[in-house]
Amino acid sequence: MPEREHSGRRSGPAPQGHGWARILSAYRASGADLPWGDPRRAHGVAMEGYYWRFSDASASRVVVALIGVNRGPHGPWATVGLAGSNGFLRTAALPGAWADPYGLGAASPRPGAVAAPSFTGDDRMVRVDLGPDAQLSVRLEVRDPWPPRRALGGSSGFQLVPGLNQYWHPWLLGGRATGEATLGGEVWHLEGAAAYGEKNWGKEGFPEAWWCGQAHGFADPGVCVAFAGGQVVAGPLSTSVTALVVRLPDGRVLRLGNPGTSPVRADIGPGRWHLDGHARQWRVIVEGQAEPGRAHVLPVPLPSEERNVAGALEHLAARLTLRVERRGRPYWTGESTLAGLELGGLDRAREEVVRRGASPDATDSAPAVA
Repeated sequence: MPEREHSGRRSGPAPQGHGWARILSAYRASGADLPWGDPRRAHGVAMEGYYWRFSDASASRVVVALIGVNRGPHGPWATVGLAGSNGFLRTAALPGAWADPYGLGAASPRPGAVAAPSFTGDDRMVRVDLGPDAQLSVRLEVRDPWPPRRALGGSSGFQLVPGLNQYWHPWLLGGRATGEATLGGEVWHLEGAAAYGEKNWGKEGFPEAWWCGQAHGFADPGVCVAFAGGQVVAGPLSTSVTALVVRLPDGRVLRLGNPGTSPVRADIGPGRWHLDGHARQWRVIVEGQAEPGRAHVLPVPLPSEERNVAGALEHLAARLTLRVERRGRPYWTGESTLAGLELGGLDRAREEVVRRGASPDATDSAPAVA
């Protein structure tokens, strides 16, 4: 059954007065989490990213809100964005930011400050004010969280490894959102839109390419698929990994992507996302398609330089097919036309904004094709 109350572990940061507490604090500050920890809590790394996605299947539209809390030489600052499947996009780099050390939450400016533009989000609501034509106010009324009894989060065993360039956790796999979005000249009323939330964090620096995606909007509204992949780097060691998560109609959550026990093969390129994962009795196949010109070009932060750069091509309403097999037999199949599909890479994003006629220094770009 969907959970209506907060299901995370709000244990908060450990006190600093004891030896073990100091060790644990330093361990989390590297980006890592122990089993049964709460990866939603802020770690204190260079980049702490929060992403909410609202899919309104009845109106065939999607709204995305994002905030990255970045550690710069003059203090924390934020990368923020609001986008819609109507082609709207507004992003900014804002001074002053805060990430919640006790649970899921981020804000810019810091809580208590009165300023516009502003962004505030947690596990119950999201409020964005990036101008009169870029507004969002949403409440999460029912939440289907990551299974609280699982020892590990979306990064699985990689969450135990200190100092990785990226960690990932899809903390909200479904639920209902109600509110209103102003996107350019359009006002959207979101009543019962499917809600998804994820967090990613890590040290400064990006791999040559990364990929991720998420979809609601299937015939069964309880189904959710999410994935994230790229080159994972820890010191001189690196490997390419894709994590794949599926929430099935009965509420069962599959997580694939451990290189030894549940590998996911990824074939990713401009306009295509193909994933094929195996885990004992399960096989999950994801096929995504999109036209590159319809992508929003989103910014990513350079924390130490206190600025954003163009970093990722993200489609907000793409086509995705999900096939699940159990013991070699079809178990569930569905298609969504509201999928979010992203292909990241600084060089790729820069080339795309230039191709669209913008400056190489442009940090974002609305879709070139309506």
